[in-house]
Amino acid sequence: QLVESGGGSAQAGYSLTSSCVSTDRSSDIVAMGWLREAPGKGQEFLGVINWNDGDTYHAVDVKCRFIISRDVAKSTVYLQMNRLTPDDTAVYSCAATIFSIQRARAPGDIKYWGQGTRVTVSA
Repeated sequence: QLVESGGGSAQAGYSLTSSCVSTDRSSDIVAMGWLREAPGKGQEFLGVINWNDGDTYHAVDVKCRFIISRDVAKSTVYLQMNRLTPDDTAVYSCAATIFSIQRARAPGDIKYWGQGTRVTVSA
């Protein structure tokens, strides 16, 4: 089970961090990451991190602003969102996949989902 926290509201230019704890980390999880869904848009794959070696993949659109990291001891993955813009307003979902970062690139590659948290960015 993936339990998210964080998110919330921020003004443009500021930062927010979301966290996701894997409470019963299934043995088939290879990587964890984040997706988002903005109003009127489809799901957008933001990036993933390999659980064992910490290698990451970040989507091109957010690569320079968003950072995915993990704390193995806490079974937690983080999404640090910097220089936020109103276009970042969305529901952000934590995700876990049986694929490594070399393979996981789309919502269809996700096996487990968090409950989703809302991020609202005002101008």
